[in-house]
Amino acid sequence: MADTDRELLLRTVTRTQGANAALKDGGVEPKGFRFDFEEVPVLVQGFRRMVRGLEFDVSEMALTTYLVAKAHGVRFTALPVFLVRGFHHGAIRYDPRSSEVRGPADLAGRRVGVNRGYTVTTGVWARSVLAEEHGVDLDGITWVCSGDEHVEAYRPPANVVSEPGADLVERVLSGELAAVVGAGADDPRLAPLIPDPEEAGLAALRSRGHYPINHLVVVRDELLEREPWLAPEIFDTFARAKRCYVERLRAGAIESPSRSDRLLRRVMEATGGRDPLPYGVELNRAVLAELQRHAVAQHILDRPLPLTELFAAGTLDLSA
Repeated sequence: MADTDRELLLRTVTRTQGANAALKDGGVEPKGFRFDFEEVPVLVQGFRRMVRGLEFDVSEMALTTYLVAKAHGVRFTALPVFLVRGFHHGAIRYDPRSSEVRGPADLAGRRVGVNRGYTVTTGVWARSVLAEEHGVDLDGITWVCSGDEHVEAYRPPANVVSEPGADLVERVLSGELAAVVGAGADDPRLAPLIPDPEEAGLAALRSRGHYPINHLVVVRDELLEREPWLAPEIFDTFARAKRCYVERLRAGAIESPSRSDRLLRRVMEATGGRDPLPYGVELNRAVLAELQRHAVAQHILDRPLPLTELFAAGTLDLSA
């Protein structure tokens, strides 16, 4: 544990949300350290700053970005704190006026936009739905990205092109792209390619346990090596905050629930009242394996990475 005469101040980035709100408002206090929260209005910019410059001690991080960063030797390690989960059936959008695209099978051989980079976690999960549930050959599609990758060393496969600054929605509407992943959700001119996407996601949860992780928490390796007691303490702090949130979800005590709150309630109902945000390696072993399998199939990872390398010592046996 930490010495009683010192208290670490950890520069931290995490977007305020149900599972961590008690950390921000002081409802849950850390033991032996304090979070120095920095608010980054566009969270993905925080991811990039962490990946490229290790600017923070603790950072929320997109799961696939973390896997790619770890595969390329970036010096941070995750805690099995999975802050954000959801379904991505609705992330694929198209122009319903199109005469050529009516469903996932019609994407074969076409160009499909991807918001930001190819390794964005939403994109990986959305493409996995196309492949797993609709039999789409992902290698037969040209993926057109509107930005670059957080991990500069990553090299995408030949069927991925980067066209920074491209207005993907307008290109779908013009017919240049058959669909777009991760953009256009607020544009009434586009519609989900998979009908009733939230119901489709819940059906996948019930039928095959499909419940994607989007974000986890990482800590700089230098800090973990210098303070080996710290990883389980940070895990415990996030876990206590999450429990506060889940208790309020169960009790229906959240005023003006967000879309995420409502979805987590539906997940809870679909799973017999279980915690919709389980933390820990063992509780999430199947979904972590599932994402790594898709990352390999989509040419993002060369091979799955062992969970003992992905998660910090002292947290591998923890759950919450």
